[in-house]
Amino acid sequence: MKKRWISLFVENEVGVLAKIAGLFSGKSYNLQSLTVGETEDPTVSRMTISLIGDDVTFEQIKKQLNRSVGIIKVIDFTDTPIHMKEILFIKVKGCSHVEKEEVFRIAQVFGIQVTDYGKNSILLESTQTENRNNDVIHLLNQSFSGRLEVVRGGSVAVEAISIQER
Repeated sequence: MKKRWISLFVENEVGVLAKIAGLFSGKSYNLQSLTVGETEDPTVSRMTISLIGDDVTFEQIKKQLNRSVGIIKVIDFTDTPIHMKEILFIKVKGCSHVEKEEVFRIAQVFGIQVTDYGKNSILLESTQTENRNNDVIHLLNQSFSGRLEVVRGGSVAVEAISIQER
């Protein structure tokens, strides 16, 4: 079992996402993340899917995806140099003045934006790699356990031009 990334170019039509999700659930595959967005062509959407699985089942899924109506192209990013980011919002609630200063320091070290704040709360926004976002969540949980609200979007990825980054 290993982490895998796949990108699909699909027809931008009603029901395509449900069909693809059904294919994965039919194989008892749990998707780690799935993002979908329109491309430069409004008739085509691009999906980035992250999952964990074995080689044999993953190859079967890729073959089924390639044969599916509504799917234009399947790209396996598993062993390909890519640039990948995910969006993450973290709301830290019930902060004292001193705790807010600590959150600001953590945001600065991690290169995260403070998007909003109030008397007792701070909202952070991060567009980093999944691992880097995991690191900041772990660090904040150490000091603010039970006071975090975490909202994550799935990763988006594009093949690297000259360097590898994950």
